[in-house]
Amino acid sequence: LALNPWDVVLCISGTIISCENAIVVVVIFYTPAFRAPMFLLIGSLATADLLAGLGLILHFAFVYFVRSEAVNLLTVGFLVTSFTASVCSLLTITIDRYLSLYNALTYYSERTVTRTYVMLILTWGASVCYGLLPVMGWNCLKEPSSCSIVKPLTKNHLIILSVSFFMVFAVMLQLYVQICKIICRHAQQIAVQRHFLASSHYVTTRKGIATLAVILGTFASCWLPFAIYCLLGDYSYPALYTYVTLLPATYNSMINPVIYAFRNQEIQKVLWAVCCGCLSSSLPFRSRSPSDV
Repeated sequence: LALNPWDVVLCISGTIISCENAIVVVVIFYTPAFRAPMFLLIGSLATADLLAGLGLILHFAFVYFVRSEAVNLLTVGFLVTSFTASVCSLLTITIDRYLSLYNALTYYSERTVTRTYVMLILTWGASVCYGLLPVMGWNCLKEPSSCSIVKPLTKNHLIILSVSFFMVFAVMLQLYVQICKIICRHAQQIAVQRHFLASSHYVTTRKGIATLAVILGTFASCWLPFAIYCLLGDYSYPALYTYVTLLPATYNSMINPVIYAFRNQEIQKVLWAVCCGCLSSSLPFRSRSPSDV
């Protein structure tokens, strides 16, 4: 089988994704202080992206070194599970951020912990169910005309995944709009209480909204092209179109650790301690709400 350069790029991307997210998973798993709901959700996202990176590597290895339809089904199902868990984990983080602002007084309670575990169970349960569909018979191995742009997934299977993505994206968009409203209201209240200038209130609000715009814009720019092409594309289309839209989607798993983990000051402190053997006094460890991250 001739080596496809696009497959090589995806394999390299998977290696980078795996290394980045492995660092996050190890830091959260081996740091007892990182047991708060916020870090559990970040850990879920990092785990999903880590599996996605490993899935890209395994898919490359199996395509070129182990030619088997059964193995191909397993690897594709593994990728579907991991990428679905990644997208759903982003949704749970958004929900957690919204609730930390909307119910700020009751956020640090046992109910929040319970809700976090429920969201994690639903996220991974739904992701595993989606990933098992190709293995359970939703594949086009026996009927090539039913194939989608991602073989051996059927067109119907990919439509379900795409529609589910658009539903997740719509909910995230609505939540971030509500978060922006809360940020504006809180900034205005703080400005009035502390007699800040209107310019200070404007700068604070603009900074918060810009951060949310970057988060949502990154997610949309990475996944929307592939999700739209899944609905419009056909198995007869050139494979180049699939690679061109799929590659940015994998970059989302590469960017997630930077946005959600490496910007966190507590995680930065642990990484400094591991790399330098010392603790930086400029990075104090304190309990922070999801809205600060």
